[in-house]
Amino acid sequence: MELSWKAISDDSRRQILLLLKKKDMTPSEIAQHFKFTFPAVSSHLRILKSSDLIRERKIGKNRIYSLNREKTSEMMKFFAGMWEYNLSSLKELLENDQKDE
Repeated sequence: MELSWKAISDDSRRQILLLLKKKDMTPSEIAQHFKFTFPAVSSHLRILKSSDLIRERKIGKNRIYSLNREKTSEMMKFFAGMWEYNLSSLKELLENDQKDE
């Protein structure tokens, strides 16, 4: 999962993931949303693909990229567990404070 964390450390790659959450896209469709070069988009896609956060399929001469929902769900579960732990800790702290009053 380490590659996934490194991949999402870049804001542009996070933005690409948000685009692919809405719909599958070609590199040129993705590039329309950014001000950097097409080779830069390709580089970001390569990093996201190698981290398994996106999938690529070929249809004729086109490459279509989509969000790997299983991998992103795995990352979300990690954060959900952290959030749930913090909420449980806060609840316990508040309940203990009420008992002390």
